Amino acid sequence: MKSKVYEGMLLVLFLLTTALAACTDDEPKDRVKEIRMNVLPETGIMYPLFDDKQEYPIECLLVKTDDNPNQIEQLGMNRIEGFTYERGHEYYLSVKRTILANPPADGYNRTYKLIRILQDRLVAEPSTKVDNDIKSEADIKYNDLCPFTKYSISTKYLVNADGAIFYADGRKLPSYKSARIWLDNILDKADTNWNKFQSIPYQAYYSFVVTPFADQLRLVYNDSDGPMFKDVVPEEEFSKIKSMQPGESVRYSLVLANIHKKGLQKLEFAVEKQ
Repeated sequence: MKSKVYEGMLLVLFLLTTALAACTDDEPKDRVKEIRMNVLPETGIMYPLFDDKQEYPIECLLVKTDDNPNQIEQLGMNRIEGFTYERGHEYYLSVKRTILANPPADGYNRTYKLIRILQDRLVAEPSTKVDNDIKSEADIKYNDLCPFTKYSISTKYLVNADGAIFYADGRKLPSYKSARIWLDNILDKADTNWNKFQSIPYQAYYSFVVTPFADQLRLVYNDSDGPMFKDVVPEEEFSKIKSMQPGESVRYSLVLANIHKKGLQKLEFAVEKQ
């Protein structure tokens, strides 16, 4: 009798163990796959998760994957772990893609990690050549709905005899070679054209520089945050400013332009000898 009870207990234990193993095997698991990914040389605009009203546009990568080659996908600039994107470059990557079985409620359902860069190709340096038909500010053609009020900059910079650069409130900028003229997006979100003004044709890729020291326009590349100070005020002009008398100032104008070099908005600032 005891033998039969013991055998029955073993059978029950076996069935419970088998059931637990089956449950464990049935639990969803992350799906990991090595894929090939093409990162395009131009960027796009996307919106954060839960930004249903599309009020906070951010720059993003444009990519194609080998398992979906006809579809261009948007990917956050820092979504590929171990990969740093450089403008004007086209990349072909080997990437580990993990599709999460249990993604966080406030996050993405997949992650990417760089395995290796298979190809890094410089497509084109940003061209800062002024078209022959643009000889003065009056010749700059504006994009439709422009000029508008989207960007702002500091309206005054102070320079001392040693070449140190300060904002009007006394805050010091980095060195001449590292200082930047920051472009701040101040566009009112209530603007009826808010979404349109965040698209590529309304992004300030370039600045036409109207300088007090020359009749010709210069074209400089803005990068994602604004032009470098040294590009807007080259060394020859910076030397002249450093030699001015204290209190003297000169005025510069920046005509912001899109990727097609069509005008968007005009901004002005002064540089004063401290």
